[in-house]
Amino acid sequence: MDFTPTEEQEAARDLAARIFGDLATHERLAAAGSGSDAELWKALCGAGLPGAVEEIGLLGLVLLLEEQGRTTAQVPFAASCAYGILAVSRHGSDEQRARLLPGLRDGTTVVTGAFPASGSVIVTGSVEAREGRLSGVVDWVPWLRDATHVLVPDAERGLWLVRTEDAARIETVELTAPWSAGRLVLDGAAGERLGSGPGAYADVLAAARVAFAGLQAGVCAGSLARAVEYTSVREQFGRPLSTHQAVQLRAADAHMDTEAIRVTAYEAAWRHDEGLDATGAALTAAWWASEAGKRVVHAGQHLHGGMGADLDHPVHRHFLWGRQLDAYLGCGTELLAELGDLLAKGDLS
Repeated sequence: MDFTPTEEQEAARDLAARIFGDLATHERLAAAGSGSDAELWKALCGAGLPGAVEEIGLLGLVLLLEEQGRTTAQVPFAASCAYGILAVSRHGSDEQRARLLPGLRDGTTVVTGAFPASGSVIVTGSVEAREGRLSGVVDWVPWLRDATHVLVPDAERGLWLVRTEDAARIETVELTAPWSAGRLVLDGAAGERLGSGPGAYADVLAAARVAFAGLQAGVCAGSLARAVEYTSVREQFGRPLSTHQAVQLRAADAHMDTEAIRVTAYEAAWRHDEGLDATGAALTAAWWASEAGKRVVHAGQHLHGGMGADLDHPVHRHFLWGRQLDAYLGCGTELLAELGDLLAKGDLS
């Protein structure tokens, strides 16, 4: 395994860091409320970053999403790349790639996925497909209010691309994090099949888990950076909080958790890009992102003391994103159960 970024990946990451750093400021995020930042999305697409994912792969996308997570930038970047760019480029037909990828690259087409990264919708079988028509309800879909298309898995693990304008209803849903979410109601909506069989579903699910784990790594890194900055200047008993051993140990634990999320996401992304089985690695990355991510954002908030309880403080946004990603990835016990099933079947490489 070699996680060293290529020149192209480094260049894309540095460009993303500059754009997110310049535009995803605390003031702009506060003004956006629970919606997305259209100007930021336009800047990212104008710089060619969504399209770059076709070249830099899932590992490159993880690097870009780390930069988004550091600033908790409110754009549908993770969803449209995982459920759009990567899904269509890997599983779309020649005609679908030619028709859909140009819009995905320039941001005029935005795709999201109508299932949590845990894939629990498959367990409940809430969407049925009959002769290319889909019916059912998905209670919440991230960035659905921004999307032109939604990737919907049916009860048989088939993937369908549905235009949001063909949905019976899209109802606004507010989540823990401001992800422009909506409730998707389908009633005989026309669907376009993407890929064939459950293999495409499994591949997209694994890629989504890794992508959102990378996003969590950035959220945690941003939370910890804010905590380090705050405790370095905030004094107690005549000296900075950062000089107290208890604070140092808490920050050190959070750093190790953040690095564990990052390295497991890198490994899973590398395996995915190399064409190796990444199912188990993706589950491992998702588990670390869920369990360790929860610990890190709690630590970041606690290290801010009373300021961490201020809903308007920037660190609170990292806390909300970290908890939302914990829920979206499936929570640790769900992921461990799925990983245990893989071990029991001998399917884990």
